[in-house]
Amino acid sequence: MEQRIHTMEVATRGRGLTEVTGPVRRWVAEQGLGTGLLTIWCRHTSASLVVQENASPEVRTDLEAFLARLVPDGGDGRYRHEEEGPDDMPAHIRAMLTQTQLSIPVAEGVPVLGTWQGIFLYEHRTRPHRRELALHLLGEPGRPRRAGP
Repeated sequence: MEQRIHTMEVATRGRGLTEVTGPVRRWVAEQGLGTGLLTIWCRHTSASLVVQENASPEVRTDLEAFLARLVPDGGDGRYRHEEEGPDDMPAHIRAMLTQTQLSIPVAEGVPVLGTWQGIFLYEHRTRPHRRELALHLLGEPGRPRRAGP
């Protein structure tokens, strides 16, 4: 077994989903490991990670609308922790309800995702941030999947 580790910086535009599937796939492919397990860790308490549909933007819009109803912003006295603004405590709650870590199998040098699945950083704060993801790949050397016939 071999291990690889990498830190990836992701710029967000504020609250919402930022797809990171492409950069994650590229990094995994560069490692030369055929079969293994990829762990992605979000190093923040007000952002998270999700595997979600990456074909229809309406899915992301609906997810955000649902979380807005489930965990509304503060500013009205509903939360004590608002040192950084009315989106502060809701961002922590949203991160708790989603995930800060993903484990994804790797086969033939490629993360094993379904046809419509993508890997997303979910920014829960309303303003843009620079977030860090730690990627850890554990696996056996092997041939990467060939592109095309």
